[in-house]
Amino acid sequence: MNIDAVKTYLIRLQDSVFDALKTEDPEAQFVEDRWTRKEGGGGRSRVMTNGSVFEKAGIGFSHVRGEKLPPAATSARPELSGCSWQAMGVSVVIHPKNPHVPIAHANVRFFRAENENKSPTWWFGGGFDLTPVYPVDKDCCHFHQVAKGALDPFGSKYYSIFKANCDDYFYLPHRQETRGVGGLFFDDFNELGFEKSFELTQAVGNSFVSAYLPIVARRKADIYTAKQREFQLYRRGRYVEFNLVHDRGTLFGLQSGGRTESILMSMPPLVRWEYGYEAPVDSLEANLQRYLVPREWV
Repeated sequence: MNIDAVKTYLIRLQDSVFDALKTEDPEAQFVEDRWTRKEGGGGRSRVMTNGSVFEKAGIGFSHVRGEKLPPAATSARPELSGCSWQAMGVSVVIHPKNPHVPIAHANVRFFRAENENKSPTWWFGGGFDLTPVYPVDKDCCHFHQVAKGALDPFGSKYYSIFKANCDDYFYLPHRQETRGVGGLFFDDFNELGFEKSFELTQAVGNSFVSAYLPIVARRKADIYTAKQREFQLYRRGRYVEFNLVHDRGTLFGLQSGGRTESILMSMPPLVRWEYGYEAPVDSLEANLQRYLVPREWV
């Protein structure tokens, strides 16, 4: 089990995603923040802001460790309670300026836990998903087609399984809707052995840019109104609600004493809530609800 190879890959993935976004939006401001964690480990956060395409984009790498797993990690795996652990990963969240360009999220990670009496427990996880405000079928189909193409070399079953996982995971029960149009999600994955599981994880991470940036290129110059911008900010509220209420990664980071600025890097720069909002009947805004249920795209 070559953990150093995983770390090397993740750092390179952070570089490649950042370079691709910077090429797409060279006007964006850029901050890099290297940090350390008192309990062990650290990371490198990169944030793009105030671009002509991306209002905010966060691309973070972290490698952290500790002596005792937090509740968010052991609620589903009680046998790991009290284990020492280490976790590393890359997380990407992109909030575009134009309402016609979807929000995008990607994450790949590796986790290892062990104690003196048991052999190490390890797994990979990750995926990517798309959250449009004004969905276009062509864009959704492209996103899922790239996702399927990344997984098919490892077995025809994985796209359908990981897609269903994504639909289930990125669901807001208090709103009774999905966060967006889905993508891929997998966790606790080790069934192919270390090398092949690592290869699958790399395939997912490496395909994110080709899944998302063609959509950006098609939509970034679309004309939008002030009303559509307001609706975009309103829908960003759903993103915040999911991340703060339901996302296991956010809970794990906060419970493990992670760096708050990096954990909450996924939050949009501007957002609004409106009490009792209802979209006008037959409007583009009302049309979004038809997309917030699982459906087949490929």
